[in-house]
Amino acid sequence: MNHGADLLLIGTTLLLALGAHAVGQKVHVPRVTLLLLLGALAGPDLLDLLPDNADQSFRLVTQLTLAMVGFLLGERMSARDLKQGKEALIVSLAVTLLTAVVVILAVWWVTGNLPAALLLGGIATATAPAATLDVMREAGANGPLTRLVFQVVAIDDAWGAILFSILLVVAGLLLGNGEALSGPSALLHGVGEVVGSVLLGVLLGFPMAWLTGRLRPGEPMLLESAGFVFVAAGLASWLGLSYLLACMSLGIVVANRARHHIRPFRSIEGISEPFLALFFFMAGYQLDWLSLPALGALGVVYVLARLTGRLAGGYLGAVLAGSPPTTRHRVGACLMPQAGVALGLALVATERLPELSYILPLVIGATVVFELIGPPLTLIQLRKAGETGRGFAPEPEE
Repeated sequence: MNHGADLLLIGTTLLLALGAHAVGQKVHVPRVTLLLLLGALAGPDLLDLLPDNADQSFRLVTQLTLAMVGFLLGERMSARDLKQGKEALIVSLAVTLLTAVVVILAVWWVTGNLPAALLLGGIATATAPAATLDVMREAGANGPLTRLVFQVVAIDDAWGAILFSILLVVAGLLLGNGEALSGPSALLHGVGEVVGSVLLGVLLGFPMAWLTGRLRPGEPMLLESAGFVFVAAGLASWLGLSYLLACMSLGIVVANRARHHIRPFRSIEGISEPFLALFFFMAGYQLDWLSLPALGALGVVYVLARLTGRLAGGYLGAVLAGSPPTTRHRVGACLMPQAGVALGLALVATERLPELSYILPLVIGATVVFELIGPPLTLIQLRKAGETGRGFAPEPEE
């Protein structure tokens, strides 16, 4: 079998990602947005540039990418970091929960479809830390709001992934998910899936944490890190569990137990970028343009509900955390960007529940909107707080 076309597609996509990064820096448009648009243009509904079977391996690319993303999210749940950032912990939990609740209620009210509402509520909690940090860095932001936003975006995707994994199980049970389960049996099955995913990650996490830094003293190998992450994802899929939650649990254990816990995460970060580029491009390629007009009203409701949830959650969380008044009114507006994690969650949702396939194009469209309006909103709030042009310093001085 000749894989020339596949290699050409991979190489071209990686070069497009490089070009998108350069162009994005010039025009201040996120690379994620550009790759999504390029993939959508190349799709069968428009230019139809790729072979008919170009997306056959996309499920594998998705699982590999999200396994790495899940593991990297686990690093953010270090007990030491959470203890040091109590204010951010409270704000992130409030933003995550209130965003999910507002979106679930709004989508359920419009569609009457509770499973879809639950999934979109879980997806809405995801943010785009890279876009937010780029804005703060370019603006030279420094101050209480900057430090709080920096800490919140470091952990809220982790809360969102955990909540989404639970809501995905509930949505699957509500739809039947192809199984003749009801009542207590369905509830037990759902609990078993969540607990089993976490348990699998924990069981693999302890030997991984123990090995870290031992095979090659002080410098764990990439083979060691990638091997455990992909084994966790593979076992989870084979057992019918959540590979995202399993890999995240793996990362949490390593972050809290490994002697050199930072290095395995840096190893995975080092190989994730090509997978992420393919992931974004192929996600755009799968966009169904014909379905967008029908999703217009629902898309507007989703965007407005997420905006409301972020603003209200940020304010409530800041009040509960005792943040200064200036921070209370602005932190929610700094948490609008949404990118890779949201797309990944949407793909997991449509993979598990194909009857809700319209979720993917809706989230792709909303992601483009939030990636375009989110960074300017963040910059405006930082300027109003008087924290721009002071030298980017996200961590408090000792």
